[in-house]
Amino acid sequence: MDIKNAQLEVDNWIKEHGVRYFNELTNMAQLTEEVGEVARIIARRYGEQSEKESDKNKDLGEELADVVFVVMCLANQTGVDLQAAFDKKLDYKTKRDHDRHHNNEKLK
Repeated sequence: MDIKNAQLEVDNWIKEHGVRYFNELTNMAQLTEEVGEVARIIARRYGEQSEKESDKNKDLGEELADVVFVVMCLANQTGVDLQAAFDKKLDYKTKRDHDRHHNNEKLK
């Protein structure tokens, strides 16, 4: 599924199951919370912090999907076409960063 169709799926889900979108500020707070959950897993599982027993069964993929879902909600309610924005950003980064990263001694 491409981003555009995923955005439509989220919109359909909201209409069928979610009653309505939370307002933009609530969704921004939700996004911050979800990113925090991703950060907690990364810091403990891949970083230097020890992982609590209660965190060992947390699913990183599920938490990342929560972030994507809320981002799509925000895009839908603010009229952003994420497919177009992503394609434009990827093109920009490709032109800007190709030689930069290939010539970065730290990445070799």
